[in-house]
Amino acid sequence: MAIIRVKAKVKADIKAVWNKWTKGEHVVHWNFASQDWECPQAENDLKEKGIFDYRMQAKDGSFGFNFTGKHLRIVPFQLIESELDDGRSMKVSFEKQGNEVLVIEEFEAESINSIELQKQGWQAILDNFAKYASN
Repeated sequence: MAIIRVKAKVKADIKAVWNKWTKGEHVVHWNFASQDWECPQAENDLKEKGIFDYRMQAKDGSFGFNFTGKHLRIVPFQLIESELDDGRSMKVSFEKQGNEVLVIEEFEAESINSIELQKQGWQAILDNFAKYASN
């Protein structure tokens, strides 16, 4: 299975970046690929074997789904390794670089959408995060 990798730099300290990535009250502000989508609900039990459940939906109500999985390994302020409910793996790393943090997301591609479409969507979400989390 192909691995897709996206990354973005965030102009903030590592603690702020980590909190805005992991806390549901922040996730709802950035976890969508376009302005016609939203993430009205986000729960994240940030511990090994803890689950996450993010509701993603079109603002007009025409389509939606829950993005869900469980965490396998957590190294605070550095790494989150998870398994999505469909069995695919996902890894997010946080690398402090001076007054910025490089966030790198790697995940196994699914088979429904093209690799390029998946990469564009995940990059758009990560870009939203970088904008939201930057000072």
